[in-house]
Amino acid sequence: MIISASEIKKHGVSIFDKLFEKVDSIVVNVRGKNRYVVMDMDRYNELREYELQKAYEEVTEDIKKGDYQIVSAKEHINELKKSLKNV
Repeated sequence: MIISASEIKKHGVSIFDKLFEKVDSIVVNVRGKNRYVVMDMDRYNELREYELQKAYEEVTEDIKKGDYQIVSAKEHINELKKSLKNV
């Protein structure tokens, strides 16, 4: 479901309650471009859980492959600082 930002201005966020009866996410269109996705917290938490599970699986796979380094906290912070200087 796509809704324009002007519809949200006109009806307020209460329009989401009506729309969520029919769909589980809403795309907000701003000046002709799809810019945002709105979803209820249950759906957001579900997607976040999938995201965290995927990250966990990737890290577990890296550990199995031996694709990691063991460094001190100080070394790690120094590496982060170097990386941030290059951004």
